[in-house]
Amino acid sequence: MRAAFTFRSAILILLLGVFSYLYGIDSRFAPKNGDEYPYMHIVRMTADAGHWLPLQSQMDGIKNTKPPLVFWQGIATTQWGSNWSLAALRWPSVLYTGLTAFFLFLAVRRFSGKTQTGLLAGLVWLSFFATYRYGRPFLTDPPEVFYLSLPFMAILYWGKSAFESKLVLPLLAGLCFGLALLSKSFAYIVPATFAMGLYYWRWRKWSLSEVLMKDLYKVILMGVLALGIFSLWFVLDPFPQAVWQEFVLGENAGKFEARSSHYFSDLVRGGDSIWMLLLTSLANAGLFLFVFISALLQCWKERRFLSMEEGLLLLLIAAFFIVFSLPSQRSGRYLLPVMPACAALIALYWERLPLWGFRLALLLQLIVLGALCSVGINLQLSNFLGEAGIWAYSNWHWALMAGALALVLLGLFSKERTKSIALAGCFICYCALTSSLSPLEGALGRYNLATMASLVGQEVWVPCDYRAKDEEYRLLLPGAQLRGYHANDAGNVAALTSTYPIVAVQSPIGEQPELCESCKILGQRMEMRARHSESQIKAILMGQMGEYLFVNEYLIAGPVNALTPPIEKDACR
Repeated sequence: MRAAFTFRSAILILLLGVFSYLYGIDSRFAPKNGDEYPYMHIVRMTADAGHWLPLQSQMDGIKNTKPPLVFWQGIATTQWGSNWSLAALRWPSVLYTGLTAFFLFLAVRRFSGKTQTGLLAGLVWLSFFATYRYGRPFLTDPPEVFYLSLPFMAILYWGKSAFESKLVLPLLAGLCFGLALLSKSFAYIVPATFAMGLYYWRWRKWSLSEVLMKDLYKVILMGVLALGIFSLWFVLDPFPQAVWQEFVLGENAGKFEARSSHYFSDLVRGGDSIWMLLLTSLANAGLFLFVFISALLQCWKERRFLSMEEGLLLLLIAAFFIVFSLPSQRSGRYLLPVMPACAALIALYWERLPLWGFRLALLLQLIVLGALCSVGINLQLSNFLGEAGIWAYSNWHWALMAGALALVLLGLFSKERTKSIALAGCFICYCALTSSLSPLEGALGRYNLATMASLVGQEVWVPCDYRAKDEEYRLLLPGAQLRGYHANDAGNVAALTSTYPIVAVQSPIGEQPELCESCKILGQRMEMRARHSESQIKAILMGQMGEYLFVNEYLIAGPVNALTPPIEKDACR
């Protein structure tokens, strides 16, 4: 037993957590998934069309890639695209994430009888890197996790009343599951109803006959209502056959096809094996990975004395893991809806958990902070841009880094504070990461106002290394007509300027692009490279960060007056 988690610690860490989630919410470099820009594209195109349905896209095969609820959300928060910004698109995601943490707090506080334990559950879930990565950007995960978790948290909150409810809970659960399906995929009805069936079975003390007679209709009602809500997409969409082909058959049924050689071979080996699913699911905890593992070990040690609620949390985790081990495409991201249950287990065992998991968390945080400090010092002191000090941090940044390092070291050597500081350290690392990239969010990484104004309505060609990358450039060059070419050609200045009237080219830091006589530089900024070769990664690790981690990007007007329709497809599409 160690020092209890105090209200003062809880309030301070809560404030730190809220700040970390709001800090840099509009950052282009926020940890995220590559789906964000395609989703932004669908929102923008659908809003331009002026109708909620059908969903619109210029990308082949990516139109009905997800149900419409998240896109409707984006249309509403951007006011049909008139308020186009990352903050406008992302704030509902943060709200969903906050609501999930709040209801988790209520549920755990209710059945544990301890407010501190409820607060811990919410804070631990927010501290997971997967929550931070997928719970802030414009993605389908925040509403999916919220709506799938809510019925299970309601059961933990109301207990017997929820299990004995004949209509209220089944209807509430069916509504929530339906909204989750309309946010992500109808496939989630399988693990959701499977987990709910296990809940009722456990409540009936594993009596199959009782659960079939008293509770089976409730689970069926939940599933039918949820699928009915999801089917509204087919009813409202003027082209339901396209939804069937692209979403049902393409996006979902395709996940059961063999990924490499054979389904059963992929199940036990390779990047999509069940073992990789286990590892990536554990890795969702991020810096709290070893704390999560220690909590599972503690569950095993106390397996004969588990409470009803602890057993239900484990059943929820097991149900989702079993179901998502069946598709040939396996990913820990599919288990994000059970991470609140994992956080609740950590909170319940908090005082009994050994210190080794928290110390390893602090060591990971120390490594992250040390690496960020090393990179920051290297960049600020180097003259890789031809001028020393052009990459500059404020004094607040270095105060944050120094305070973070001191706090993590204190947690390593103070047994009474190890656990609380390990939890706080997760949020501090997220703040440090955002602050470390802050120079690129300023003038250094953006075109000036004169350049942006001069290109409104102009066709500009930009490098694309993944689909819908031009949506990022729309934030940098609002009002420009953007087209994409392959990013591998971004350094071929002569060929690009002789092909496109206005084009964005890239050159290594410290090297000026060789321009033709009639070429004119319209603007310049610095960008962080997204892809690196093995030799470049080694050079970066050896300290040559300015040369390989970043590039200079120039907007150049070339001698071409008009561009004939290109033969190749737009690389952003």
